[in-house]
Amino acid sequence: MLIQEIDENKKRYLHLLLLADEQENMVDRYLERGTMYVLDDNGVKAECIVTDEGNGVLENKNIATLPDYQKQGYARKLIDFLVAKYSEKYSVLQVGTGDSPLTIPFYEKCGFIRSYVVKDFFIDNYDHPIFECGKQLIDMVYLQKAL
Repeated sequence: MLIQEIDENKKRYLHLLLLADEQENMVDRYLERGTMYVLDDNGVKAECIVTDEGNGVLENKNIATLPDYQKQGYARKLIDFLVAKYSEKYSVLQVGTGDSPLTIPFYEKCGFIRSYVVKDFFIDNYDHPIFECGKQLIDMVYLQKAL
């Protein structure tokens, strides 16, 4: 298994990026300013993008695993990689996500705790309703993990 940084042609992974953030113009907001990593295990299985948000905060903007490889620990390996790589440069790793029974428990198992909420984020920033597990996502929930 290899995790490698992608510096060029990041859009070639758009199919993966859209699994985590289904509106392309929202991905475009952070794609080029972010640092992208892909996890290759006999082929690319997962990706993530992180951005420097200032004041010692590194934000995980996008993390996704191909559907056939989900629940096999790939996203967790990416989180562990980020923690190891950035713990000396940043004090906090944060993530913003919808209030979903799929994503919130995953991040909590990875040691993140709820920090704050941005009301109506998904309604105000997406051109269509976003649903996960049959629930419409409305607010953005931010979780943080001390590094």
